Amino acid sequence: MIDLRTILLVEDNPNDVELTLEALSEHNLANNVTIAKDGVEALEYLRYEGEFKQRKRGNPAVILLDIKMPRMDGIEVLQAIRTDDKLKTLPVVMLSSSREEPDLKKCYELGVNAYVVKPVNFKDFLEVVKQISIFWVSLNELPGVEGL
Repeated sequence: MIDLRTILLVEDNPNDVELTLEALSEHNLANNVTIAKDGVEALEYLRYEGEFKQRKRGNPAVILLDIKMPRMDGIEVLQAIRTDDKLKTLPVVMLSSSREEPDLKKCYELGVNAYVVKPVNFKDFLEVVKQISIFWVSLNELPGVEGL
């Protein structure tokens, strides 16, 4: 059996969390999801801080990152990841309801790997999440980084 790496889902909307977990469960990936409710919590997870101080070593296969969140938004999280030598190669997929051109442009300027607008239709949302997870968790190869 293949040991699948974790998906870090950074999402403050409980309904979107539930929908994402449902989509991932169809590919037996829901058990491999860590949920962060905002950007501060996401960075604590990635940096082994706070409640995540004792978590198992290793980075997620992909970070699914919402933009509009309290305390620290997704663009700020992306910027923090891309300027941290230990995190900068992590795949980040913006999974957001924002179609605003400034958000899209800023995310790509900061080095996002993909920007996906959340479909409003339930069935389409499930399909998008499944496709993202299949590629980033099952197919994508990540470089090894020492000390993580």
